[in-house]
Amino acid sequence: MKNHKFPLLLPLLFAACTHAPKVADHTAEDRNKQIIQTYFNEAWNKGHLAVLDSILSENYINHTPSTPNPPKGPAGLKPIITAIRAGFPDLHYGIKDIIVTKDRVVASVIMTGTQTGTLFGIAPTGKHIEVNQINIEKIENGKITEHWRVTDELTMMKQLGVVK
Repeated sequence: MKNHKFPLLLPLLFAACTHAPKVADHTAEDRNKQIIQTYFNEAWNKGHLAVLDSILSENYINHTPSTPNPPKGPAGLKPIITAIRAGFPDLHYGIKDIIVTKDRVVASVIMTGTQTGTLFGIAPTGKHIEVNQINIEKIENGKITEHWRVTDELTMMKQLGVVK
């Protein structure tokens, strides 16, 4: 008597053993991490402001206390980045630590640069800064919708020689 079950099982076993496991689709967390890396590397570090149009919502709200009530959306952030990069042409943000959820990213970063240009009315000092920041970004539908930042501005002003 022939065993009819074995020939039916063989193709299934072969398929299970020879096919590579499927790679999971990128999670919301992966996407959000990439958005924040693009935000710092492209917009802040390189000054590619056009990228903001694709990663910030039109209703993006910047809650940063040192720049109160800028216009909503990318148009409100572009002049801020332009002004800070004018003060620090070698501006660089390094991500030290990042915590990512489905709708929030918290990034601990270090901002470095040499002030060779005017910075919000502060004449060029030629001094190098190294300042810690905590940034919180709310992300919805693949775009940053809200931003909160805390910068050690006192340390920055001391490093620039503006305060003692």
